[in-house]
Amino acid sequence: MKDLLLDIRYALRVLWKSPAFTLVALVTLMLGIGVNVVVFGVVNAVLLHPLDVSDPQNLYQLRIGSWTNGKLLTTSYPAFGDIRQRNTTFSDIAGFNGFCQARLHWGDAVRSVSGYAVTGNYFDLLGVLPQVGRLIQAEDEHGPNSAPYIVLSDSLWRSAFNADPDVVGTTVRLYKDPFTVIGVAPARFHGTERFDSPDYYIPIVNYFDSDYLQDRTGRPLTVLGRLKRGVTPHQATENLSAISAALAKEYPQTDTGLPLRLVRPGLGGDTGDVIRGFLYSVAGLALLVLGAACSNLASLFAARAADRSQELALRVALGASRWRVMRQLLTEAMVLSILGGAAGLAIAGLLLGVLNQWHSHGHLAVSVDARVYLAALILTVLSALLFGMIPARHVSQSSPLQAMKSGPVDSTPLRRLALRDLLLGAQIVICTLLVTASLVAVRGMVRMLHIPLGFQPQRAMLAEMDLNEVEGGVPLEKTKAMIDGVRSIPGVTAAGTVNRVPFTGGLRGVPVFPPGTTEFTLNNSVLAPYRFTISPGYLEAAGTRLLRGRDISWSDTTDTPYVAIVNATFAQKMWGDTPAIGQRFIILDHLREVVGVVEDGKYHEMQESPQPVVYLPLSQSEQGYTIFVVRSYRAQNEMTAAIERALRGLEPNAPITVQSWLEVLGGQNALFPARAAAVALGVMGLLAAMLAVTGIFGMAAYNVSRRMKELGIRVALGARSKHVMTAAVGRPIVLLGVGSFVGLLLGVFASRLLGQIVYQANPRDPVVVIGAVLMMALLGIAASAIPALRALAVDPSKLLREE
Repeated sequence: MKDLLLDIRYALRVLWKSPAFTLVALVTLMLGIGVNVVVFGVVNAVLLHPLDVSDPQNLYQLRIGSWTNGKLLTTSYPAFGDIRQRNTTFSDIAGFNGFCQARLHWGDAVRSVSGYAVTGNYFDLLGVLPQVGRLIQAEDEHGPNSAPYIVLSDSLWRSAFNADPDVVGTTVRLYKDPFTVIGVAPARFHGTERFDSPDYYIPIVNYFDSDYLQDRTGRPLTVLGRLKRGVTPHQATENLSAISAALAKEYPQTDTGLPLRLVRPGLGGDTGDVIRGFLYSVAGLALLVLGAACSNLASLFAARAADRSQELALRVALGASRWRVMRQLLTEAMVLSILGGAAGLAIAGLLLGVLNQWHSHGHLAVSVDARVYLAALILTVLSALLFGMIPARHVSQSSPLQAMKSGPVDSTPLRRLALRDLLLGAQIVICTLLVTASLVAVRGMVRMLHIPLGFQPQRAMLAEMDLNEVEGGVPLEKTKAMIDGVRSIPGVTAAGTVNRVPFTGGLRGVPVFPPGTTEFTLNNSVLAPYRFTISPGYLEAAGTRLLRGRDISWSDTTDTPYVAIVNATFAQKMWGDTPAIGQRFIILDHLREVVGVVEDGKYHEMQESPQPVVYLPLSQSEQGYTIFVVRSYRAQNEMTAAIERALRGLEPNAPITVQSWLEVLGGQNALFPARAAAVALGVMGLLAAMLAVTGIFGMAAYNVSRRMKELGIRVALGARSKHVMTAAVGRPIVLLGVGSFVGLLLGVFASRLLGQIVYQANPRDPVVVIGAVLMMALLGIAASAIPALRALAVDPSKLLREE
């Protein structure tokens, strides 16, 4: 212990005497370790931290066999009951619907909330205990509308009811329906999805009507199950698939018999695969940044060890063992790494705090916990070993007698590759790879910004109007009058309604059958498009191009033939190159004729492949949630007030929310994946570029300082400037060229890795390749300029006089 303390004191003294070296090394380590701690903090919060439920490792979510992006819901309520009753591999199975938007009324207050509709055994399955009162139980359910109870979340209880425990037993309303508050969920429980934080929980038997609860064609439930002890996920999957096949035989008109499988809950069903691929890929690139930092420091330590060769040789000659000297050098590296790691951890903590404030999804909070501290410690120790072994290896292989005779000279011939050359080459390869990745991300962002959405959100306003609270509903004529009232506002060029706008969730495929179908089983369906219910004028207001045919009209009523408008993908998948106008298909129990074809668009997420979509006339459908789309050339603040006045004048009892369409898109984070990729890879590319500059500059400056006498002799003998330049910085420039070429090749081979992060990643894009080449060339010029100018300014007479 005494020797260790002496080594630490000596290491601190040596580092204090070299402030420039110490500062560069600390900043390098701080950046390399800091970026890895930030990335690991996000990975830890999203992927490694378990849900706050009992025995989370044994909890699984049931999914249909095929990968379905963004579709969280699993099965119908009757099928859920069959699976729960017949399975032999789960101790229990529960379900919930996480898309329950409502207006909460209590006293004179009203608030928009979102929550879960859960089966009676939901909380028992998860092992969640109440904070106040009790939770929903299986005994509460006795059929449809039999359990008018509500459980408040901790956040809603505190923000709306001031954490009053006497709220238990009071009656509140969700829309028009009364519910009795029976309890408050614990503060640590935020549902079973990481990116959602429900405000309330109600029994599912009181959310859907009796007809829908008996409907086997819908999929209102996300299903969770807890495996029995000793049962493997594979055994459970086989059992579930067998049940699904049996149900398809019993209910051929509604059940498909698709196999079921298990995934970990919490990440939006199959979307978890995308999230895991993104975060693990970013973590791998962050480790490359740390590798570049360690290579940079190893080069610096190797050069420093060469300069200290006389000192180290003298210590060996005075009786110190080689191991003792190596331990001292490793101690210096460890002290430096600990200081840099502590600084990186502090910076990472601040950045994670900023990240929480900048973009918060539900209850998910990214923080520095024990796992993050452990990761920082491991990274610190590994970094010290990686760059500290270089000078230690130099000491173990050097000759003390030769070092004392010749002084601090480079032991490697100029024509031979030194270890420092290899380290610098590795730095440049990593830098080129990360610069390429950052340019790919930027191109992906630009590409996504220019993707045809199928609608034009610019200068369009959305007025969301929930007609569920209107007694007796709103007749079609009043809705038509509302559209006319909005259209008559000065400055409005078009107006219409739709049941939901793209990127706001809740979309699911509706089965389509060919004409003449008599058995409406899912296996007989030919397509499952997204469905939108629109009024006349919506397409013009939304900026959706009508490619062929006509728009719907108010004359399309239930007394006339049923019609529909489809998008180009629907038409192509159904009829190929045959004209779609006049074609017929069956959807929602009605034979419909195609009267128009519109352009394709994006509906659920930016990365989705072209999806089939059908637009049904409002005048031939049931009304519910209504969104008015208003296009105008007037300012947003003027239009907001005018739209509210026009709609409230016709229907004062319905809640209205007016926003610009661009605000709605921003709130739904449609561009968040592209932005996250561009920011993450852009930061890593910038850090790698900084490390490459310092590495090239360090090597070029070291070469010039070590060869000043040789350069002076060359100048004295009449060497030209270009020859002096080649001798001074030729080696770093050659390494820059070779390393950049290898980095570009690795970028091409890393297409699959980048595809996990960036939309339509293409490292072969000429813009990306040219940009990476130019960037590396600029970095090389910037890093070599000062050493080259110093070499050209050599004064032979001055050097010879000093000699």
